[in-house]
Amino acid sequence: MSALKTPPPLDVDAVLDDPQTRIIVCCGSGGVGKTTTSAALALRAAERGRKTVVLTIDPAKRLAQALGLTQLGNEPHEVAGVPGDGAPGGGELHAMMLDMRRTFDEMVYAHADPERAEKIIANPFYQTISSSFSGTQEYMAMEKLSQLTATGDWDLVVVDTPPSRSALDFLDAPQRMSNFLDGRMIRLLSSPARAGGKGIRKIVGAGFQLFSKAVSTILGGALLADASAFVQAFDTMFGGFRERATKTYALLRSPGTAFLVVAAPEPDALREAAYFVDRLSAEDMPLAGLVLNRTHPVLAPLSAAKARDAAENLNGNGSRLAAAVLRLHADRVDLADRENRLLSRFAGAHPAVRVTRVPAVAGDISDLDGLREIGSRLAHGGVPETGHRAEAVTAAP
Repeated sequence: MSALKTPPPLDVDAVLDDPQTRIIVCCGSGGVGKTTTSAALALRAAERGRKTVVLTIDPAKRLAQALGLTQLGNEPHEVAGVPGDGAPGGGELHAMMLDMRRTFDEMVYAHADPERAEKIIANPFYQTISSSFSGTQEYMAMEKLSQLTATGDWDLVVVDTPPSRSALDFLDAPQRMSNFLDGRMIRLLSSPARAGGKGIRKIVGAGFQLFSKAVSTILGGALLADASAFVQAFDTMFGGFRERATKTYALLRSPGTAFLVVAAPEPDALREAAYFVDRLSAEDMPLAGLVLNRTHPVLAPLSAAKARDAAENLNGNGSRLAAAVLRLHADRVDLADRENRLLSRFAGAHPAVRVTRVPAVAGDISDLDGLREIGSRLAHGGVPETGHRAEAVTAAP
């Protein structure tokens, strides 16, 4: 097999146990096991004595079932059976799923008086952007994180970030929201309300009429009227939103936050992970390491060539089952070799990034024991703890 440049191992338990670590952000492209990794980390932290909440983004139904919950909502729900048998005790696990619209509503109520808040929330334009504006999901995930940390109720908050086409979407969300609030169209829509004296109102009003005529041709008069009414009602909240975005960004950069980049041993996923690692470094964000899911470790010290030679020799003697096992082993060695080369390439470009590997599993994670197994493999690089089942597992999406 090819020689592997092995980065320093990632000590997951050290990250979970550090009382200074108050936030863990799991990020990466879609379909790499980010959501289950987040839940497994939160469970392990709770069973090691920390009061933990995991914030997931649209998890698969089986994950809610694995946590013993019929459904996940926008507020934390305690998970029964945590800590489990043999756990040190003292910790708790709560789980929740981001409701983007409800979180946006909470922000409006926090920054406006009740009458103005009701007017904003009833506006059709607000109802559209609160559920479909580009970057809203990412921004609301950060807003909910800000809300959770502000309560002081949690030792640790684990965040499962939205799957993004671009690895930059998550980090850019607060700035994108701030830019939206500062945008030229927003300023024009709000200008009639902002104008002071009659002369100013007359100048702004004339400009707004030209703007209104042009935009209404594209958007339609009703939508433009809704947008203008929304922005004028929203105007006094702009400063609060910008301040919140700045605080959220500062929270992400704080020493109490640890980013874990989650990837699969595939070229596209590792390319995305490398891009994210570079961006985190450029932004001085606290990167803890890389979780490499669905790996295929070799189970016996026998090369692929020797295994295939032995299978050919056995084939002639009628030992078909043994030959099939040897060929299966040879295929596994080839796959492990390929994964090692991919990780070696990543490690060569990012030698300081610490890595833990999580071996693949057949089937879904369907209960707390499955999540505990994931946590064990995360903490021990695929080597099971005493008392855990021996087969390989993975963090499924």
